[in-house]
Amino acid sequence: MLLHLPTSVPEAQGFMAQGAVPVGGATLVWATWQRDGFPALAMSLRHLPEANAIEREALGAAVVLNRIDDRVPEVLRRAAAGVGTGAVRRTATVGGNLVGSTLRCLLPAALVLDSRAITLAPDRTHETDLAEAVAKQHLLLGIRWRVPLVSAYEKLPGEAGGPPPLVVAAAVHAADGGRRLRVAVRDGYEVLRGTVSFDEGTGAVLRALEETDLAALAPTAWDVVRRHVTGLAGRLPGS
Repeated sequence: MLLHLPTSVPEAQGFMAQGAVPVGGATLVWATWQRDGFPALAMSLRHLPEANAIEREALGAAVVLNRIDDRVPEVLRRAAAGVGTGAVRRTATVGGNLVGSTLRCLLPAALVLDSRAITLAPDRTHETDLAEAVAKQHLLLGIRWRVPLVSAYEKLPGEAGGPPPLVVAAAVHAADGGRRLRVAVRDGYEVLRGTVSFDEGTGAVLRALEETDLAALAPTAWDVVRRHVTGLAGRLPGS
């Protein structure tokens, strides 16, 4: 296998045109390659500046998870810290987790930040809806978001060999003179979302969330959502 390490977007696009298979930290594909055979050409974005950004409103796809720090919102930082073991976080990348993984531990956090995906194609870069980019497995250069007023994240303990543990992410944004709450829950392998106004009391907010896709959640998951909504209300500026 020949591994390319482009240092510019045009160079990366050239390797894509040659059929190079994109890899992140290879934590998810290595076992498959050992079983099924290695590709002739592969490409890592770890030397590409655009894919290594860690900023207040942006994160590159090639950033390994243990590099994510307080430059990014709490919800995303805590999501990254909860992925796998320390050894996994030293090699797994943002792009690999969002696009290459079936668990996608970072996805709920990125969704509640109202993130947009920056994707790379052989002929262009493009900003698009994150959920669409993940579903279509586009090559991710990074994500951008709006900084929230407050955010929160929780990953419940899971059983070894059992289903993926429940993940709840939430964030409150300033919007049109008011406030909007975004909640995303990974329940099994599915991610459910709800977005409602956060300008009324906690009871009204929770009732509004019950009218979203989150209505399908089990009572135990709703308990976690309820706790997060109540906690966020108490942390808002001026509370």
